[in-house]
Amino acid sequence: MSVLVSAGLPTGMEGLTYPIPFSDPPSLLKIAQHAEKLGYHSVWGNDHMSTQNYVRAEFSQPPRFWEILTTYAWLAAQTKTLRFGTGILVLPMRRDIVVTAKQIATLDHLSGGRLEIGVGIGAYREEFEALSPNSKAHRGEMVEEGVEALHTLFSRTDASFDGKYYKFHNVQFSPKPLQKKLPIYFGGNNHNHIRRVAEAADGWIPAGMPPDHLRPLADRLHELVAANGRDPKEIHVAPQFVVHVGKTKEAAITRYKQSQMCKHLQSLGKSTLKDQARIPMEDINLIGDVDTIVARAQKLKEAGVTHFLGLYFAANDVPELLDQMQIFAEEVVPRIK
Repeated sequence: MSVLVSAGLPTGMEGLTYPIPFSDPPSLLKIAQHAEKLGYHSVWGNDHMSTQNYVRAEFSQPPRFWEILTTYAWLAAQTKTLRFGTGILVLPMRRDIVVTAKQIATLDHLSGGRLEIGVGIGAYREEFEALSPNSKAHRGEMVEEGVEALHTLFSRTDASFDGKYYKFHNVQFSPKPLQKKLPIYFGGNNHNHIRRVAEAADGWIPAGMPPDHLRPLADRLHELVAANGRDPKEIHVAPQFVVHVGKTKEAAITRYKQSQMCKHLQSLGKSTLKDQARIPMEDINLIGDVDTIVARAQKLKEAGVTHFLGLYFAANDVPELLDQMQIFAEEVVPRIK
């Protein structure tokens, strides 16, 4: 079975996974057009509003976090076939769900139906608290309720919703998204997301998960999807991984450890990647020579992966990133598809 392969786009990754400065608008355009030329299915950016504590401690200059939906509108106008995904859109930081839905539907039309939406809680609660001081909100519940509200707005002419976190009344929402079924993914490693995907979404985006962890969770997802009267074959298991291709496995690991990406994964050891913190990240992710990466990707396919979504290439400048994208597209992708 063929899998989809997508590339990460650094919309909000300066300081986190790449040095500062890194991703100015011309660079974002260059990366997106390079991905389209190389045949990547889509690009997936992330959603940040304020600087994380460990980034503030390391850099005196704040990172530039580009608002992802606005950025995609600009990039879509300068591409033809490339799809655009949010990996992830942090719904708890976007408190007006009607405005968010309007942005999504508008962008789906402006892009010609090339939009996919991944949602999640965000890896850094400190960022949420910067925007919503003293909030006692349960972010997982907010995301679940937010997706329900989006489905309501996208499916009803006169939409009303009375939730714990989101409320609106008699909203005439038009236009609906251009795609008859705009894909929605839940992103995150929390087991609750498996239930949420089974009930109301089209895919699951875990991060940095080895095959032996992923397989039982993918099997459980398929069971719950079937129990909800849906077809498991229509649900994507779409993990994100870090990539660095080297001439040798040792050279790739050395270069990865010199990257800002390495520091980012270490920062996630107490949140998103806490269950994998005891395993060296270079043993989980797609880091190594071509043969090593192909073998690891094949095991992930066997564990249930259908979409290598938003692969994040470890690089310390844009030319290195573009080179890594090309090596992976030309030497790895044909052997894993």
